[in-house]
Amino acid sequence: MFTSTELVRALRDEGVSLGTPAVELLPVLAPDWQADESLTIEQILGQVSGLRESVDSATVRALGDGAGALLEAARLVVRAGNEREPGERWSYYNGNYFLAGSILATLSGTTFESALKGNLLNPWGLARTGFETSAASVTRWNGTTELPLLGYPRTRRPSGGLWSSVPDLLSVGEGLLADRALLEEIRRPRTRSDDDVAYGLGWALGPSGRMYLNGRLPGYRAVMLLVPERGYVSVALANQETALPALTRLLSDMQQPLTGDDIAKAVDDFAA
Repeated sequence: MFTSTELVRALRDEGVSLGTPAVELLPVLAPDWQADESLTIEQILGQVSGLRESVDSATVRALGDGAGALLEAARLVVRAGNEREPGERWSYYNGNYFLAGSILATLSGTTFESALKGNLLNPWGLARTGFETSAASVTRWNGTTELPLLGYPRTRRPSGGLWSSVPDLLSVGEGLLADRALLEEIRRPRTRSDDDVAYGLGWALGPSGRMYLNGRLPGYRAVMLLVPERGYVSVALANQETALPALTRLLSDMQQPLTGDDIAKAVDDFAA
């Protein structure tokens, strides 16, 4: 959600269309580009890229944490090519975010992390959000078993590993609600009616105009919900691996008086 929001903002500020082919913004990857050359930034963020999902977490972890590692992860993604036409079907693949993060870094002339911090986290006043927050301050559990501290490779950061807090996540929701043009661009569906989920740019979409997502790592769960027509945002976090059904039920019950919809199962089922 952070990556999608900032990339859409950055493209807008630069006057670059979401319909621009991604290869035009990553010319350094052109010699290795085996993906569909018509693949757009919009299709990447909408998870309808059709890219072959062959680059896994172990592969990108092996690239190390150097400054050029993320670009090398993106190179592996486009070198693998497409397994279906762009726009044909929704399928969540973190490789899309390796490309998105590389595009953001290229547009900003800096690293992905610096672009996100300088252009979104700091301006929106997110003082308790970042990649360097100590995991030691937030234990993680699976039932009654405490899990070891979690390391997250730098190459995967556009797709996850960002630490945050309830107040900061609520501020993100408020920031989106305040920038209506940005919000409308993000919430416009990029999926087809027969896809598994309705999806915009970084958000799943539900009835009553809702936008929702969940995040999950071993020992951690996060759920976030926006109802733009009601100016409503809610967030729930837990350091318990089994907590997702309880979190989705909580957020569903909170918003039900506004929308009349029970969304617990939809939010729980969404697996990013």
